[in-house]
Amino acid sequence: MKDKFQNKTGIIILAAGNSSRLGRPKQLLEYKESTLLKNTISEALKIKNALILVVTGANHDTIQKEFNFPEIKICLNADWQNGMSSSIVKGLSDLLNINPDCEQCIFAVCDQPFVTNLIFENLIIEQDKTKKGIIASAYSETLGTPVLFDKKYFKELLNLTGQEGAKKLIKKHSEDTASISFEKGNVDIDTEDDYSKLIS
Repeated sequence: MKDKFQNKTGIIILAAGNSSRLGRPKQLLEYKESTLLKNTISEALKIKNALILVVTGANHDTIQKEFNFPEIKICLNADWQNGMSSSIVKGLSDLLNINPDCEQCIFAVCDQPFVTNLIFENLIIEQDKTKKGIIASAYSETLGTPVLFDKKYFKELLNLTGQEGAKKLIKKHSEDTASISFEKGNVDIDTEDDYSKLIS
């Protein structure tokens, strides 16, 4: 099945925040003999023929020093302080510059430690099955990341501003949204307490 999506899927990992509540770059927190960011990248790399971009911002230099994935493109979002939308816009713009024929794009964040390649694969499979324009991950009675958007929503994504994220489009186009289950998708790392619970 995956061969069918050759070079048509982009995966954008949003990792531009300054982890203000944590006080240190969450992207580089040690996890599974790796880091939170590298764990997300490793799972994304298992998706055959997907083009993967990581959007950095606040801790770009530190993250780049730790980076050893030549097959992945790093995009620096100089406007990261303008909120999540700026990283979505930067990542998608760069993706389309590299591959203008991209049919769909998955947005993921770097602080969902339980994300796996199966989540990414299930998003793609569900889109192929339902033909819906948006496939979101379902957890804790909400829909969120990782989330897949068909190219028909690229223009709206590129027009997001401020703190607006993908959720705005999920709510607006609920009739064109399907979901997959992401057990433990509600676990994300924002504070030292969150991290302590994860590694204890």
